[in-house]
Amino acid sequence: MSPDSKKPELVLTRVFDAPRRLVFEAWTKAEHVSHWFAPRPLTMARCEVDFRPGGAFRFVMHAPDGTDYPFEGAFREIVPPERIVFTGTVHEGNVAVTTVTFVEHEGKTTLTMKQTFTIESDATRGAKQGWTMTLDQLGEHLTKL
Repeated sequence: MSPDSKKPELVLTRVFDAPRRLVFEAWTKAEHVSHWFAPRPLTMARCEVDFRPGGAFRFVMHAPDGTDYPFEGAFREIVPPERIVFTGTVHEGNVAVTTVTFVEHEGKTTLTMKQTFTIESDATRGAKQGWTMTLDQLGEHLTKL
């Protein structure tokens, strides 16, 4: 939890062996996002991305047991290829604000993801594990581009 905001907060950093331009692009188009933006074993059953400030995204993550997990939100700020800020409703009014930054050094990209939530819940307590698996899949996807 951040001491100044008093809201639950998660910060993860990952280094990808790919140029910033490519890592950033993987966040911008449904044809990329649909391959990696769901922690295993979930798959992306629906993926719509209107990548512009004020644009919406709508995802439905599908579990092996047949359960669907919808997630939607909007892009607040986009600074190519440096930063993306988006909001999304996790459940029952719990809003997540996510800031993703991209820094390139010697052909590799350091991605930092900071997420704050309105309230703490089971979903926010599981966010670190979910994001870790999701970023693993992003890394795998980047090797195919």
